Amino acid sequence: MHKILLLSSLFLVSATSFGQKKPINHSVYDEWQSVSGEKISSTGKWAGYYIEPQAGDANFHIKNLKKNQDFEYPRGASFSFSDDEKYAAFTIKPSYQQTRLAKIKKKKGDDLPKDSLGILNLKTMELIKVPRIKSYSFPEKASNILAYLVDKEPTDTTKKKKPAPKEDSDFFFADEPATPGATKEGTNLFLKNLENGTEIIFKGVTEYELSKNGAQLLYVCTGVKKDSTLTPGVYVYDIKTGKSIILTTGKGIFKNLSFDENATQLAFTGNKSPEKALVKIHDLYYFDFKTDAAKILAGANTIGMPTKSSVSENGKLFFSKNGSRLFFGTAPIPTAKDTTIVDFEVAKLDIWNYQDDYLQPMQLANLSKTQKENFQAMIDLKTNRFLQIGAKELDNIDLSEEGNGTYALGSSDYGNRGSFQWEGSTVKSAYIINLITGVKKMINQDARTNYQISPKGKYVVWFDRQDQNWYSYSVVTGKKIMLQNSENIKFGDEENDVPDDPSGYGSAGLTDDDKQLLVYDRYDIWSYDPETGIGKNITNGFGRKNEITLRYVKLDPEKKSISPKETILLSALNHKTKQNGFFNKDMSKPADPIKLIMANYSFSRPQKAKNGETLIYEKGNYESSPNLYVTNNFSKEDKLTATNPQQGTYNWGTATLVHWTTPKGYKSDGILYKPENFDPNKKYPMIVYFYEKLSDGLYNYQPPAPTPSRLNISYFVSNGYLVFTPDISYEDGHPGKSAEEFINSGVEALKKNSWVDGSKIGIQGQSWGGYQVAHLITVTNMYAAAWSGAPVVNMFSAYGGIRWGTGMNRQFQYEKTQSRIGATIWERPDLYIENSPLFKMPNVQTPVAIMANDADGSVPWYQGIEMFTALRRLGKPVWLLVYNGEDHNLVQRQNRKDISIREQQFFDHYLKGAPAPEWMTKGVPATEKGKNWGFELMDK
Repeated sequence: MHKILLLSSLFLVSATSFGQKKPINHSVYDEWQSVSGEKISSTGKWAGYYIEPQAGDANFHIKNLKKNQDFEYPRGASFSFSDDEKYAAFTIKPSYQQTRLAKIKKKKGDDLPKDSLGILNLKTMELIKVPRIKSYSFPEKASNILAYLVDKEPTDTTKKKKPAPKEDSDFFFADEPATPGATKEGTNLFLKNLENGTEIIFKGVTEYELSKNGAQLLYVCTGVKKDSTLTPGVYVYDIKTGKSIILTTGKGIFKNLSFDENATQLAFTGNKSPEKALVKIHDLYYFDFKTDAAKILAGANTIGMPTKSSVSENGKLFFSKNGSRLFFGTAPIPTAKDTTIVDFEVAKLDIWNYQDDYLQPMQLANLSKTQKENFQAMIDLKTNRFLQIGAKELDNIDLSEEGNGTYALGSSDYGNRGSFQWEGSTVKSAYIINLITGVKKMINQDARTNYQISPKGKYVVWFDRQDQNWYSYSVVTGKKIMLQNSENIKFGDEENDVPDDPSGYGSAGLTDDDKQLLVYDRYDIWSYDPETGIGKNITNGFGRKNEITLRYVKLDPEKKSISPKETILLSALNHKTKQNGFFNKDMSKPADPIKLIMANYSFSRPQKAKNGETLIYEKGNYESSPNLYVTNNFSKEDKLTATNPQQGTYNWGTATLVHWTTPKGYKSDGILYKPENFDPNKKYPMIVYFYEKLSDGLYNYQPPAPTPSRLNISYFVSNGYLVFTPDISYEDGHPGKSAEEFINSGVEALKKNSWVDGSKIGIQGQSWGGYQVAHLITVTNMYAAAWSGAPVVNMFSAYGGIRWGTGMNRQFQYEKTQSRIGATIWERPDLYIENSPLFKMPNVQTPVAIMANDADGSVPWYQGIEMFTALRRLGKPVWLLVYNGEDHNLVQRQNRKDISIREQQFFDHYLKGAPAPEWMTKGVPATEKGKNWGFELMDK
């Protein structure tokens, strides 16, 4: 056997004849660009965005839309516009190479390269840079002030380290580790006046918050070891007068700094426990600018505080919109750790109890979240009355009128959580809570739903998955009604193909006056009066008539509801053509929606200028790299970016919608990708990639990128393959046969074309797709090669296992959701056998490569091992790739590049007759791990 060295062929462009476009190779990924982070200024004068490669340094662009002027700043990120559009600020990242070298040198913490801050004057385009920045902030509704916190100076490596103490005593004690939650010394906070350039420095700051109106600065000072004049505590600084008020003194942990809407009040949480205290009890501090210092409004001894509880540092702290109430979280005081316990003398175990709400793995997976769990409480600032709103038994609270309302909605699945492990969801009960009296009233019990309170707090609405109807509850009258459905329209998923109650299509929300609830069917939007339950189709059935799904686009992120008189923007997807676009709908008129644009593109969600009509959005399709556009009404759009000009030098491809009829008479769609230089007189190998339904993504861009798991479509198309992605619908209890029904028939339909080489067809899938690959190769020999990522092959051994990423038991997946069996293993063992490829492995004739990673938290690693060891014993050609420490989908870029090469080599060998690589022919023994990757091609 002779080796054919890959040398540069893996990463360098092969020679091509003059004028011929070159195929994509594995070296192009890093340079491929995307647009991200786009924002538009308040009146639409400026737009900002990043152009970033897959690996390397991004560039920040800021564009004057009125003058069509573009300004570029290397490595810019995380930018903001001032409210008056006079300034922009952004962080400047260290270079990719600088960070890479620091990691190679194993630098950590303060010794790693730090961000800088760029402050840009949008009138003069003068740029000021500030090194070693931690964070920055503009006031939300003011413009001449910018606050920013700098990082510590790097460690001085020129100083000699102190010698370690001699071990001349009986015991040697290392330095005591820092206590969790210990106070950290702050750094310098700068408050810059952008108009005159003056700066004020506040030393030793850890936390800060600017009021919305830019009048006040609230900050926490820890003190500085070398400056004895600084008093640790919490301060508020009046920006206009230049005076500070110390709100509370002393070292401690202070968080959740918050102003009310008009900066006439503020609050924060804090504790002043000794640094080494094992339990730190937090209090709620409040200041109204009428006294000399902040006072404690709530703590462990507050009347009404739940027993052994206090204020939580992890709760969200905020004022109601009118400033009359203060909301915060409370939590049980944690039990102190017993420091007398000797770690190696006590047992370490998990105790699983059948009465637990959640399985132990789920408890452990959510341990950090559980330790931060808190329950909403409220102080009425007029009466200083404390009200505990939420509780362990009522953990989800929604307020009306932005906290001003009389009522709140509470909902919880408490007491119903055990069945989550096999149902995949839980039933919830809902309560109305009177924030004046504290009275809680149950309004609905045990429904599979999520409840929603109306903006003014008059109604609670929900979609019940069990009976597929919408309901409304009147808070005033106490009556619950079912919304009338005279046309028998389905508000649950019409295409539901899992053995579970269909999910609802959802809601656009309610109108400002609480008089209309806007709900979706598959295509249209309906308006219901939540008081009477009478409704009408406000899109006039236009969506259903034309098979176009219409959905409300929220352009103002601060809006809580929809005006009944406004004209709203609707996104649109045409299910026949897969075109995307937008319509307008005047809420005050009964007319059809008005088309603005429908095109062979995909669009991102538009962003609107806060005080203008200008929209920015991304647009692209398979043939056109997504770019950023600006428009007012879509009749005229201006292109702001031109990403990936190099794409024109490569043999790209086309995406076409295809249709076929399955053996049972079902109609199905799919996408066929062809090379740009497609010649109908040639025969092409084809790879079939599938999951469930992918055809709605006909106009999605597919950038060439190292793959986390799925097929790298643009790479294979560019290199002379056809790629087919069929839609699949499923029959309960028979997911494997359903895959056969749709995938195989779609392939057979395409094989009728003379340009498809029916003897050179491969299949590839990941996760659920990987399962379907494993099933197909046990029932047909029509595929020349198969690649199966993270497959389940034994539904018996997988059924009772744990999804380690979430800690959930896997039963729900087989009984109710994706695996679609619809029964337990003891009710229908025949279905588990039918749908477990492991029992049919002797039938396999197709060479198969498997990826199953040893840290997979979704599909058990041993499923891949079961498949590999079975096929290996049967003497079938099979390979197993295990990426160490990787989860269900590859995260580390070096691993993504690795699998991209192996996938190419595997399919090239079986579908194009290329030499096999060493990892396939000889393997890579453990002694060669990390030395030889086995990429070299072997020629017999």
